[in-house]
Amino acid sequence: MKFWNAHNKIALFTAFIFLFTGAAFAQGIEKVVDRFETGSGTYVRSLLHDKAANSLWVGTSVGAMEIDLKSSTPLRTFTRNDGLANEYVFGMGIDSQGYTWFGTNAGGASRYKNGKWKTYFPMHGLADYWIYCFANDKDGNLWIGTWAGANLFNVKTGKFKTFVKELINEWVYGLGVDKDGRVWFGTEGGVSMFDGKRWKSWTHKDGLGADNPEGLPTSPNTGLGTRSRHDLTIEVQGMGTYNPNYVFSILIAQDGSIWAGTWGGGVSRWDGKKWTSLSSKNGLAGNIVYSIVQDDSGVYWFGTDKGVSRFDGKNWKTFGVKDGLFDEHVYALALSPGANLWAGTKRGVVRIAAK
Repeated sequence: MKFWNAHNKIALFTAFIFLFTGAAFAQGIEKVVDRFETGSGTYVRSLLHDKAANSLWVGTSVGAMEIDLKSSTPLRTFTRNDGLANEYVFGMGIDSQGYTWFGTNAGGASRYKNGKWKTYFPMHGLADYWIYCFANDKDGNLWIGTWAGANLFNVKTGKFKTFVKELINEWVYGLGVDKDGRVWFGTEGGVSMFDGKRWKSWTHKDGLGADNPEGLPTSPNTGLGTRSRHDLTIEVQGMGTYNPNYVFSILIAQDGSIWAGTWGGGVSRWDGKKWTSLSSKNGLAGNIVYSIVQDDSGVYWFGTDKGVSRFDGKNWKTFGVKDGLFDEHVYALALSPGANLWAGTKRGVVRIAAK
C-alpha cells in the first residue's frame, strides 16, 4: 500500500506525536531521545531546518513533510498530488526570498511558498532532472547541484546558468559557499572550487580521501555514462567498496576549513594548503560519509554507513542501531535550536540531544 495516501498521512501524524515525547536523560549526555518512523519501505534522504518557521523538513523516498518544532506538530505533507514534481526528494534548500526548494529524483526541482508551487525542468534551463543539493551565494542567488553539472539560479530574473566542463565531474552531490564567496562542489570525481573567476579541483592524488589499507575493491557504482548504477550499493561480493574521489557531502566549517565526506575514504579536511583525512582507524564510525554538520559549540557530526559520529576535535562518540537509530546508513543530518541533531535513515528520523 502506498505510504503517503490520505489515511496514512493521519497515521504518520499520530506516530510522530507519539514518538516525539521521548524520555529525558542525564544532563550533558547525548542520546537518541525521540524516534519518528516514516515507514518500513521509505528512505529519509534529506533534512532541512527552516529557521524562520522553526520547522523541520523531512525529505523522503515517498514525499516531504514539515514538522513544527515548537509544538511538535506535523504541519503538512507533500507528494506529487500536492505539487511536488516527484515524491523522491533527495535535496532541499531555502533561498534568499524564502522559497523552499525540493530536488527530486528524475522530477526536476519544485519550489514552494505560501501554498504556491513552481517546478523547473531542463526546458526552463535546469541542468538535469536529477537534483541533489542547494546553497545560497553571497548575492542571494541559488546554486543547485545536479547529475549534469551545477546551476546558478538568479532569484530576481529566474534565469539559470549552467556549469559542466568547469567541474572535475558533472555529478554534483554536495555544495557549500564560504565566507569569501567561493563555491565548493562535492562531485563523483573529486572536489571543485569556483572563486567567481577561476576554478580549481582536487582528487585523491591531491590528498582527498584516506587510503585503502584493507584493500577494498573499487566501487563499480561510478555512474559515468549511465543512469542505472546510482543505487548506493556499497558492497561487492559481501565486501565494502572504495572510491575516495566520490564526494557525497561538503561542509564549510566555522574556522573556514572545508570538509568533504567520501565513499570509503572517510572525511577529508582542507585547511587552505592541504587535505587531511579521518577514517575508521581514527574513530569515525564508517568510511562512507553521506552528511556532515557542525553545531554551535563547534562539534562535528558525521552521517556514515555505520551510524552517526560525534567529534569534538579530540574525542569520538558513535550512535548506532543499538543506541536507537532505525538503520546504520545515515543519509541526512540537520541541526535545530536547543542542541538538537536530527538524523535520517531508512525507516525514519531520530533526534539526538542532551537532557
